[in-house]
Amino acid sequence: MRWRAGWSVFGRRWGRRSATTAVGVALVLGGHGFVPQTPARLGSLLETFLPWAGLAVPFLVVVAVLVRSTAALAAALLPAVTWAVLFGPLLLPPRGEAAHPDLVVAQHNVSDVNPDPAGTARALRAAGADLVALEELTPAALPAYATGLAGAYPHHATYGSVGLWSRHPLRDVRPVDIRPAGLADPGWRRGLRATAATPHGDVAVYVAHLPSVRIGASGFRSAWRDDSARKLGRALADEPLERVVLAGDLNSTLADRALSPVTHRLAGPHSGPRSGLAFSWPASAPLARIDQVLVRGAMMPRVRTLPATGSDHLPVLAHVVF
Repeated sequence: MRWRAGWSVFGRRWGRRSATTAVGVALVLGGHGFVPQTPARLGSLLETFLPWAGLAVPFLVVVAVLVRSTAALAAALLPAVTWAVLFGPLLLPPRGEAAHPDLVVAQHNVSDVNPDPAGTARALRAAGADLVALEELTPAALPAYATGLAGAYPHHATYGSVGLWSRHPLRDVRPVDIRPAGLADPGWRRGLRATAATPHGDVAVYVAHLPSVRIGASGFRSAWRDDSARKLGRALADEPLERVVLAGDLNSTLADRALSPVTHRLAGPHSGPRSGLAFSWPASAPLARIDQVLVRGAMMPRVRTLPATGSDHLPVLAHVVF
């Protein structure tokens, strides 16, 4: 009898804790934008891995069942529903327009230490995209990509370590200055813009590689990336063409508020994908999609990753409908 009473007290205590935790997880998921950046850029760190907060739900359900707490089980539904609202649509099958895209865009950080650029070029060519945006091109590897992609993509432009290959003619090619303040290296060239003359009209295509972030004892260091995102956002704001495609390694997820200067310039409910989580980094165990394709004046019904290449990122393939 005494054992049963002790278990009952234990169950009530853990039931309350589980319910409180469930409410907290739901608040973090639904209100992540209110999590302060300081200390240590905590808000951006949380938003980078936000989908993984859903892993708390099965744990909370198991605890609720073990302690036989109806209240804790009901509370576990709060983060489950919140996660489903935020990310559930991306898990649904792509809609019909994904089967007949007007434009297919491949985006890949090919890695500056890729041991097989020729094989990577073959894999990208086999994907059948209309546009191929690459980052971390090196002078030594560039000929392999140029040769491997030339037959399928007669038009291309490079600037520094970024490049664009296209089935459609390119014009008005120019660099985009996204070098963050405080970075003195004049060789840091990671942004370009071109007009692609597609059968559906002119499309402004941007290729960008924002600076990397670092996670260490001092927290989430992202000042250079954040400043680079602001400069990219200003370039997009000045873009006169209605139809825009941005492809690049943005070192940010779409949930990360640091990317808002960019996403706000590609405003609209369909600037990002409507289907597909497409976690792209790291290639060995993908945790986040930091390789992005975003659009303006169009819809993107589907995004998915391609098989691994010699890079530490997975290629991303996006369907665009005008």
